[in-house]
Amino acid sequence: MALELPALPYAYDALGPYMSAETLEFHHDKHHNAYVVNGNKLLEGSDLEGKSLEDIVKGSFGDASKAGIFNNAAQHWNHIEFWNMMKPNGGGAIPGELEKKIIEDFGSVDQFKADFVNAGVTQFGSGWCWLVLDDSGKLAVTKTANGENPLVTGGHALLGCDVWEHSYYIDYRNARPDYVKAFVDSLVNWEYVAERFSKAG
Repeated sequence: MALELPALPYAYDALGPYMSAETLEFHHDKHHNAYVVNGNKLLEGSDLEGKSLEDIVKGSFGDASKAGIFNNAAQHWNHIEFWNMMKPNGGGAIPGELEKKIIEDFGSVDQFKADFVNAGVTQFGSGWCWLVLDDSGKLAVTKTANGENPLVTGGHALLGCDVWEHSYYIDYRNARPDYVKAFVDSLVNWEYVAERFSKAG
């Protein structure tokens, strides 16, 4: 099963003004596509060829000889989720059960958002910030370097924000805090996040 670039679930200009068509064209058509193309080349003839994407990510993590496979496959997984974690006219109300859990574990929705933005801003260099349901059944905010994700660092990923520069530099230049805040306030597809929460619980 070769890696395949999925179509975006919305038009390129649908996330404006928070994420521009130009950003999505570069990010999806160039960066994400490169992970797919390079990942397929590296998988060819390897013992992970033909496995599911999750198995490829988990099976290549921590193996120096498979670092290239891991980097490309993990970023492919991250980006498939990232596109679905956003929607036009995003943000807004959080579905009831998830909102209740966020308030229970963070104290308030505002505190969760502050923690999430802080994780994105303080991730040194390239990486991701995440909302995860951890193994103890609590929600937590985490961050990972480069392409690493909760598949290999623990917990169920409910929401992830890409803080590599190509995700925001066209629209926000070096103002990563403004980008992460716009993401959590105005881009998140909370119905999709709630669906992931109900499946993980």
